[in-house]
Amino acid sequence: MKIKRIFKKYYNKAASRIYKFATLKVIYPLVYNFHKRKPIDDKKVLLIEVRSLSLTDSYAVLDRELKARDDIKISYQYLGETIVGVFGCLKRGLACIKELATAKAAFITDACQITSCVNLRKETRLIQIWHACGAFKKFGFSTALLKFGDSEKRMLKYPYYKNISYITVSSPDIVWAYEEAMNSRTFGSKVVPVGVSRTDLFFDKEFLNSAKERVYEAFPNARDKKVILYAPTFRGKVRSARTGMVDIERFYKELGDEYVLIIKHHPYVKNPPLIDEIYSDFAVDLSKTSDIEDLLCAADICISDYSSLVFEYSLFERPLIFFAYDIESYNDWRGFYYDYDELTPGPVFTTDEEIIEYIKNIDKRFDKRKIIDFRDKFMSACDGNSTSRIIDLALGD
Repeated sequence: MKIKRIFKKYYNKAASRIYKFATLKVIYPLVYNFHKRKPIDDKKVLLIEVRSLSLTDSYAVLDRELKARDDIKISYQYLGETIVGVFGCLKRGLACIKELATAKAAFITDACQITSCVNLRKETRLIQIWHACGAFKKFGFSTALLKFGDSEKRMLKYPYYKNISYITVSSPDIVWAYEEAMNSRTFGSKVVPVGVSRTDLFFDKEFLNSAKERVYEAFPNARDKKVILYAPTFRGKVRSARTGMVDIERFYKELGDEYVLIIKHHPYVKNPPLIDEIYSDFAVDLSKTSDIEDLLCAADICISDYSSLVFEYSLFERPLIFFAYDIESYNDWRGFYYDYDELTPGPVFTTDEEIIEYIKNIDKRFDKRKIIDFRDKFMSACDGNSTSRIIDLALGD
């Protein structure tokens, strides 16, 4: 039985290597070269989702503004990696490559080997509007020597960040981090601090009001109380992502009279901890039903750990709390671009008791100046007009 498992393991690895070589080195480049014999369609723009089968929030504002332009034809490409299986990925990958061959511009929000495996024609602009703001935990080439990352050799053999014309980021101060992570100097990409498209929503008063109403409809008890949002990032590999959790019972006993608790787990987490029914009036998990943008608008306090959503939340100048109970192991696993204690604009705690005590005295202990300084450093290019600048990069002269 043990021999059979070992054989299956090595067989699957060998099959995966063969598939990767066949698609990324042979099939996709051949198909792309065949279709790029046709002229560029100056009106065609691709929105590519690497891991999703629907349009994620990173594209919300961009999609709306592109649709407002009558002369733009939008092609939606959902690759569904890790979701649709080998043959599904191949089918969707081929469709994407065919459309990319004649597109004026294409947008991606994640690492993508399919857009990186071809010799992209010069007339096409590929824009990376990364799904996170700021520069928090390491990714890409920055993780080559960490447990989370792949080797630099393999990342160069099968690149994720090749062919990118522009990488859009939230501040000039973090350009260096994205240059490192996406190896932009090697691949000839330009990191430009023009802002992050989806943050434009937070400068829209109508959206802010409607977002709160959507949260209240999803959890009516939040309407008459203050909202604590707990939004941890995932731990481990993407396919087997784990999550953190606060002590709901203790939060309920100590804070339940004044607050409600809304939980939003990372989308990679498939089996989050369940909330006991006896706390249903106080705590709710809206991970699958509410957008993070809506929850950020409604939250009076945000508790996170190593998630980049803290950069977006800083735009509201409200209290941030960092629950870093596993900071040492996470740092060894993933790593940070800045010293964690120096980066965080709010208190860092390792126990539920510390968090509760801080919230009870938040009016005295909250330092708004730290949040403002943090926002100015990491989000200075986000002013409500980022999407227009990004579209100009993609379609302008």
